[in-house]
Amino acid sequence: MNAFDRYAPFIQDFIYSHDWESLRSIQVAAADAIFNTQDNVLLTASTASGKTEAAFFPILTEFWENPPASVGALYIGPLKALINDQFVRLNDLCEEADIPVWHWHGDVSQSHKAKLIKKPSGILQITPESLEALLIHKHMAIPRMFCDLRYVVIDEVHSLMRGDRGGQTLCLIERLSRMAGVRPRRIGLSATIGDPERTGAFLSQGTGRDCIIPRFEEPRRVWRISMEHFYNSGPQAQQRGFESTGPQEAEMLACERIEPAAPAALAGWRPRRAPQRTAYTGGTPSTS
Repeated sequence: MNAFDRYAPFIQDFIYSHDWESLRSIQVAAADAIFNTQDNVLLTASTASGKTEAAFFPILTEFWENPPASVGALYIGPLKALINDQFVRLNDLCEEADIPVWHWHGDVSQSHKAKLIKKPSGILQITPESLEALLIHKHMAIPRMFCDLRYVVIDEVHSLMRGDRGGQTLCLIERLSRMAGVRPRRIGLSATIGDPERTGAFLSQGTGRDCIIPRFEEPRRVWRISMEHFYNSGPQAQQRGFESTGPQEAEMLACERIEPAAPAALAGWRPRRAPQRTAYTGGTPSTS
């Protein structure tokens, strides 16, 4: 069974409705790794390559077939802006399947957070700092909120390796797992990196699981680029609008000739000769 046939019907409908001609290589590779193993997975590809869909299509398929009894997937993003962007994208994808998508950070209303605590389900998107605050201030609710947590998706995982924030994030995930009594798989999303094995080892620390790093090649794509030029101001803006769209002759307003500096000029200053100006009238340039 290929990746598309393995996806839930609502995901297949999503692909059809967005006129996708085919799945990308990273999405096929991720489906095989997530559906057919229990290991952690690191997905590395360039920006706008479909990494988010590659990770969540299999996860949402599992949730559709076997709904979790609590928050089933924890998405950790380094920035609130990234979370807000992904929140909209995932909401559109999950709406028909009745899989809720929650987000939790400083700009989220208390009423939204209260609804999640009352009925934990679906996907929770959060920053590392907000996860720490959640563990501190809502520690009594953690076992019920995450008792069936199956996946932790870490976006921009390469950015967390540059300082102490990455180690702190992994500690928070381990702390959450122990409090809730779960062993979720970790899925890392990263831009193209030079040492994916090192990143995979970082991602899997303390889990007792191996990390799969799918290898794939994207087919060459042809990009068609067009460029148009518009005059926004000046006499050209009005005149060119009434002229033909063919090639236009350039207008030479002035030409200044500068002679090479003599060696003696390096030792002192001397006046530069007056520049010769050339007026172009359509024929041979004349010097005045």
